[in-house]
Amino acid sequence: MTIHTDEKLIKQCLRGKTRAQQALYGKYSGVIYAICFRYAKNEEDAKDLLQETFVKMFTNLEKFKHEGSFEGWLKRIAVNTAIRHYQQSLKKLDNLDIELVQESRTEASAIAELSAKEITQTISCLPDGYRVVFNMYVVEGYSHKEIGDSLGITESSSRSQLMRARKILAHALNRINA
Repeated sequence: MTIHTDEKLIKQCLRGKTRAQQALYGKYSGVIYAICFRYAKNEEDAKDLLQETFVKMFTNLEKFKHEGSFEGWLKRIAVNTAIRHYQQSLKKLDNLDIELVQESRTEASAIAELSAKEITQTISCLPDGYRVVFNMYVVEGYSHKEIGDSLGITESSSRSQLMRARKILAHALNRINA
Protein backbone atom coordinates (compact mmCIF):
# COMPACT_ATOMS: atom_id res chain seq x y z
CA MET A 1 0.00 0.00 0.00
CA THR A 2 2.82 2.42 0.88
CA ILE A 3 4.63 1.74 -2.40
CA HIS A 4 1.46 2.40 -4.36
CA THR A 5 0.82 5.58 -2.39
CA ASP A 6 4.40 6.79 -2.88
CA GLU A 7 4.26 6.07 -6.62
CA LYS A 8 1.03 8.02 -6.91
CA LEU A 9 2.41 10.95 -4.90
CA ILE A 10 5.63 10.99 -6.91
CA LYS A 11 3.72 11.10 -10.20
CA GLN A 12 1.62 13.96 -8.89
CA CYS A 13 4.70 15.81 -7.65
CA LEU A 14 6.28 15.48 -11.07
CA ARG A 15 3.16 17.17 -12.47
CA GLY A 16 3.66 20.05 -10.03
CA LYS A 17 0.84 19.21 -7.61
CA THR A 18 1.47 21.14 -4.40
CA ARG A 19 -0.72 18.88 -2.26
CA ALA A 20 1.28 15.84 -3.30
CA GLN A 21 4.50 17.65 -2.36
CA GLN A 22 3.00 18.53 1.01
CA ALA A 23 1.88 14.92 1.49
CA LEU A 24 5.37 13.53 0.75
CA TYR A 25 6.91 16.09 3.08
CA GLY A 26 4.40 15.29 5.81
CA LYS A 27 4.93 11.57 5.42
CA TYR A 28 8.73 11.59 5.55
CA SER A 29 9.80 14.80 7.30
CA GLY A 30 9.89 13.19 10.77
CA VAL A 31 12.13 10.32 9.70
CA ILE A 32 14.41 12.60 7.69
CA TYR A 33 14.59 15.17 10.49
CA ALA A 34 15.80 12.43 12.85
CA ILE A 35 18.64 11.63 10.43
CA CYS A 36 19.50 15.31 10.00
CA PHE A 37 19.48 15.87 13.76
CA ARG A 38 21.95 13.03 14.30
CA TYR A 39 24.44 14.81 12.07
CA ALA A 40 23.70 18.42 13.04
CA LYS A 41 25.19 20.54 15.80
CA ASN A 42 21.80 21.83 16.88
CA GLU A 43 18.10 22.01 15.96
CA GLU A 44 18.55 24.95 13.59
CA ASP A 45 21.22 23.12 11.60
CA ALA A 46 19.01 20.02 11.55
CA LYS A 47 16.11 22.07 10.17
CA ASP A 48 18.40 23.54 7.51
CA LEU A 49 19.57 20.05 6.53
CA LEU A 50 15.95 18.86 6.42
CA GLN A 51 14.96 21.70 4.11
CA GLU A 52 17.99 21.17 1.88
CA THR A 53 17.25 17.43 1.69
CA PHE A 54 13.69 18.02 0.52
CA VAL A 55 14.75 20.68 -1.98
CA LYS A 56 17.24 18.20 -3.45
CA MET A 57 14.64 15.43 -3.43
CA PHE A 58 12.03 17.52 -5.27
CA THR A 59 14.64 18.86 -7.70
CA ASN A 60 15.83 15.34 -8.55
CA LEU A 61 12.57 13.43 -8.20
CA GLU A 62 12.55 12.44 -11.87
CA LYS A 63 15.83 10.55 -11.20
CA PHE A 64 14.13 8.15 -8.77
CA LYS A 65 13.95 4.89 -10.72
CA HIS A 66 11.49 2.96 -8.49
CA GLU A 67 14.15 0.23 -8.14
CA GLY A 68 14.14 0.37 -4.36
CA SER A 69 12.16 2.04 -1.67
CA PHE A 70 11.52 5.73 -2.00
CA GLU A 71 12.20 6.14 1.72
CA GLY A 72 15.63 4.55 1.34
CA TRP A 73 16.43 6.84 -1.59
CA LEU A 74 15.34 9.88 0.43
CA LYS A 75 17.36 8.77 3.46
CA ARG A 76 20.44 8.49 1.26
CA ILE A 77 19.90 12.06 0.08
CA ALA A 78 19.65 13.20 3.72
CA VAL A 79 22.87 11.44 4.73
CA ASN A 80 24.75 12.75 1.68
CA THR A 81 23.44 16.26 2.35
CA ALA A 82 24.63 16.07 5.95
CA ILE A 83 28.05 14.77 4.84
CA ARG A 84 28.42 17.58 2.30
CA HIS A 85 27.44 20.14 4.94
CA TYR A 86 30.09 18.70 7.25
CA GLN A 87 32.72 18.77 4.49
CA GLN A 88 31.94 22.43 3.78
CA SER A 89 32.32 23.27 7.46
CA LEU A 90 35.71 21.53 7.46
CA LYS A 91 36.98 23.94 4.84
CA LYS A 92 36.42 26.72 7.37
CA LEU A 93 38.40 25.03 10.10
CA ASP A 94 42.00 23.96 10.37
CA ASN A 95 42.47 20.23 10.54
CA LEU A 96 43.23 19.06 14.03
CA ASP A 97 45.47 16.14 14.83
CA ILE A 98 43.46 13.30 16.23
CA GLU A 99 45.25 11.03 18.64
CA LEU A 100 44.65 7.32 18.70
CA VAL A 101 42.98 6.35 21.98
CA GLN A 102 42.08 3.11 23.62
CA GLU A 103 38.40 2.32 23.46
CA SER A 104 36.76 2.30 26.87
CA ARG A 105 33.87 0.07 27.75
CA THR A 106 30.60 1.25 29.20
CA GLU A 107 28.39 -1.14 31.08
CA ALA A 108 25.50 -2.21 28.86
CA SER A 109 23.18 -1.88 31.83
CA ALA A 110 24.19 1.77 32.27
CA ILE A 111 23.25 2.57 28.68
CA ALA A 112 20.03 0.57 28.94
CA GLU A 113 18.84 2.83 31.75
CA LEU A 114 19.22 5.99 29.66
CA SER A 115 16.45 7.37 27.50
CA ALA A 116 16.83 7.72 23.75
CA LYS A 117 16.66 11.49 24.24
CA GLU A 118 19.61 11.45 26.65
CA ILE A 119 21.67 9.34 24.26
CA THR A 120 20.75 11.54 21.27
CA GLN A 121 21.64 14.71 23.20
CA THR A 122 24.96 13.21 24.22
CA ILE A 123 25.78 12.26 20.62
CA SER A 124 24.86 15.75 19.43
CA CYS A 125 27.48 17.20 21.81
CA LEU A 126 30.32 15.31 20.12
CA PRO A 127 32.75 17.37 18.05
CA ASP A 128 31.66 17.50 14.40
CA GLY A 129 34.12 14.97 12.98
CA TYR A 130 33.51 12.45 15.74
CA ARG A 131 29.72 12.84 15.44
CA VAL A 132 29.73 12.36 11.66
CA VAL A 133 32.00 9.30 11.77
CA PHE A 134 30.04 7.82 14.69
CA ASN A 135 26.71 8.24 12.87
CA MET A 136 28.03 6.94 9.58
CA TYR A 137 29.62 3.86 11.16
CA VAL A 138 27.27 2.96 14.02
CA VAL A 139 23.92 4.22 12.75
CA GLU A 140 24.18 4.12 8.96
CA GLY A 141 26.45 1.06 8.72
CA TYR A 142 29.19 2.52 6.51
CA SER A 143 32.61 0.83 6.54
CA HIS A 144 35.72 2.81 7.51
CA LYS A 145 36.78 2.73 3.86
CA GLU A 146 33.44 4.21 2.75
CA ILE A 147 33.63 6.84 5.49
CA GLY A 148 37.17 7.72 4.48
CA ASP A 149 36.20 8.01 0.83
CA SER A 150 33.14 10.14 1.64
CA LEU A 151 34.92 12.50 4.01
CA GLY A 152 38.32 12.60 2.35
CA ILE A 153 40.14 11.06 5.32
CA THR A 154 42.10 7.86 5.76
CA GLU A 155 40.56 4.67 7.13
CA SER A 156 42.80 4.96 10.17
CA SER A 157 41.52 8.50 10.83
CA SER A 158 37.98 7.16 10.63
CA ARG A 159 38.83 4.44 13.14
CA SER A 160 40.56 6.94 15.43
CA GLN A 161 37.64 9.34 15.34
CA LEU A 162 35.20 6.51 16.05
CA MET A 163 37.24 5.31 19.01
CA ARG A 164 37.54 8.86 20.35
CA ALA A 165 33.78 9.37 19.92
CA ARG A 166 33.07 6.16 21.78
CA LYS A 167 35.41 7.19 24.59
CA ILE A 168 33.75 10.60 24.93
CA LEU A 169 30.27 9.04 24.79
CA ALA A 170 31.16 6.39 27.35
CA HIS A 171 32.48 9.03 29.74
CA ALA A 172 29.45 11.29 29.23
CA LEU A 173 26.94 8.44 29.54
CA ASN A 174 28.61 7.15 32.69
CA ARG A 175 28.39 10.67 34.15
CA ILE A 176 24.69 10.93 33.28
CA ASN A 177 24.01 7.52 34.75
CA ALA A 178 25.94 8.19 37.95
